[in-house]
Amino acid sequence: MRSPDLIRFARDAATGNPLRASLLVLAMAIGVAAVVVLTALGDGARRYVMNEFASLGSNLVIVLPGRSQTGGFSPGNAITNTPRDLTIDDAQALQRASAVSRVAPLVIGTSEISAGGKLREVMVAGTSSQYLELRHMALAQGRFLAPGDWRRGASEAVIGATVRDELFGSAPSLGQLVRIGDRRVRIVGVLASSGQGLGMNTDELVFVPVSLAQALFNSNTLFRILVEAHGRDSIELAKTQVADIIRLRHEGEQDVTVITQDAVLATFDRLLGALTLGVAGIAAISLAVAGILVMNVMLVSVTQRTAEIGLLKALGATSGAIRRVFLTEATMLSLTGALVGYVLGQIGAAVIRQLYPQFPAYPPDWAVLAGLGTALVTGILFGVLPARRAARMNPVQALSKR
Repeated sequence: MRSPDLIRFARDAATGNPLRASLLVLAMAIGVAAVVVLTALGDGARRYVMNEFASLGSNLVIVLPGRSQTGGFSPGNAITNTPRDLTIDDAQALQRASAVSRVAPLVIGTSEISAGGKLREVMVAGTSSQYLELRHMALAQGRFLAPGDWRRGASEAVIGATVRDELFGSAPSLGQLVRIGDRRVRIVGVLASSGQGLGMNTDELVFVPVSLAQALFNSNTLFRILVEAHGRDSIELAKTQVADIIRLRHEGEQDVTVITQDAVLATFDRLLGALTLGVAGIAAISLAVAGILVMNVMLVSVTQRTAEIGLLKALGATSGAIRRVFLTEATMLSLTGALVGYVLGQIGAAVIRQLYPQFPAYPPDWAVLAGLGTALVTGILFGVLPARRAARMNPVQALSKR
């Protein structure tokens, strides 16, 4: 039997029972579509987190109060080693580091803002003039906080787009006096709308000088210190210099945690990459189930086509030819199901992107190829047993349907 005849014969056999063929194709399609959609979700989550961290700025080194490390508990350490809080003086000292380009202290808290009889609760961020460029944020109107002595900030504020709309509507906001907590401040700028990111909506933030924020919250400590290195090549040097400066200022104690943006990104990349592989493996189980269905249906097909197999053998078809016929049929059904599943998976991923435009739910190429390949291999492997059973039939017994 020539190859074109073999393919044509297998095609006719597969389409001879539309219901059986449709069920096989559907089973394979569901498995492949599950792999495509779930890996699109997993890889989309990874890309989303990566993009959100990248939007924080570039070449960042972040200083957190307290030491994060693994070690046993020592009563002596508990008595003698008291972690120090981060202060404005610590942040200013970091500006002396040669690998550091910008430094922005950060104080975070919630307060009430009122203007024109309107009142709402907002998140207040106390920082310096360098924060805007360090975070790569944009202004819609006015200017950001004025440079100057961090200990004596002016009574001014920069508000997010949502805060501006709720307090002033269509009226001008620049130059207006508002009350934040018990302080009166003047609005000098409005941030461009940027929306939600990493659990914080910058459109609902209010920025004030760091000293004013400390006075509002009755605190002299910092929540974080954000440091920008001169370039990507300077990140590790900046991290080392920052740690050394803080240790000298804290009497030789390494009581802060210094992390880099790249390290955080790498950690999330590994975690979400493992998650994507995990969901892909779970989805691939459905392909194994589909393969078992292929085997069962093909075994039934062998029983139903006993006379046909006997006739082929009586006409001179070899056992190898019979085996190839059934394997070709299983391959065609599996391949069709894989392609249908790929299309359905891409449609599902497109629907997710349409519903959540900020979520880049694109299936990775490796997952698509793995899904298609697994479906094809599964169909062929589970088609071997029915093909061998058909090839071993005695032509005389087959013709008599025994």
